[in-house]
Amino acid sequence: MKIIGLTGGIGSGKSTAARFLKELGAEVIDLDKAGHEVLKKDGGVYKKVVGEFGEGILKVGGEIDRIRLGEIVFNDREALKRLNKMVHPAIDKIVESKVSKCRRKKVKVVVLEAAAMLEAEKTWQVDEIWVTISNEKAVLNRLKERSGYSETEAKKRINAQITNEERMKLADVVIRNDGTLDELEIKVKAEWEKLQGRL
Repeated sequence: MKIIGLTGGIGSGKSTAARFLKELGAEVIDLDKAGHEVLKKDGGVYKKVVGEFGEGILKVGGEIDRIRLGEIVFNDREALKRLNKMVHPAIDKIVESKVSKCRRKKVKVVVLEAAAMLEAEKTWQVDEIWVTISNEKAVLNRLKERSGYSETEAKKRINAQITNEERMKLADVVIRNDGTLDELEIKVKAEWEKLQGRL
């Protein structure tokens, strides 16, 4: 079984690439979803996170408001590091359990889709690192269209992350996504074909 770590900056097409890989036959584990699970009231790190960031991050029903939490951590790299330290061990347990299931099912390719895989130094979990990258102009346009961010908000999100250059240094495969969806799909399929030769 080959485990691919698929990562990339916000708006770089990582989730779309993951969807294409799933269509090609990979089992995709979305670590963002696992992150949402562990932040729930019954999710294991709820108390720690509320203790660290205060009750101002809670919604009316008491659940963590990820948008409010995001506003704090995306404006403060140290706060993001503190959050990651709390959340990642719990996410690791979920990943371990899902990867074990895939092994038992004899799945050939598992993709761990994770925005902060490199920042969190989680490369030991995977056999190959695949990175999606886009130029800033393309990312800004996507964030404005998709998420309704202002240019300032979008740039804050981009600047809270490591750079494309830093990602590329650690990547085994780089998928450049500055064009159309069809072009991205063709690139993903080409990398999938090469991967079949490495299995």
